[in-house]
Amino acid sequence: MEEQEVYGMQHEMRAEYEEGSSGRVAGAPVKIWHMVRGSGTTAMCGRELDPDAETRSAEIWATDDSVPFCHSCGAMYLREVP
Repeated sequence: MEEQEVYGMQHEMRAEYEEGSSGRVAGAPVKIWHMVRGSGTTAMCGRELDPDAETRSAEIWATDDSVPFCHSCGAMYLREVP
């Protein structure tokens, strides 16, 4: 992949829920936030996430609104954004 394609790529945060919960239930407890490329459902760490999971803007990464956040996704994300 060319460098400019990576830098132009959009990301968003997607929730992973506690066992037995899903994004279909309002207020479901979030286990951890992951980063995905585009609007995909595969986290940058490789975990498959529920397509109905809550999403948040990548702009809030590293703020209190993104805690707890997957460390592996965070490391990959930092390598892809300028």
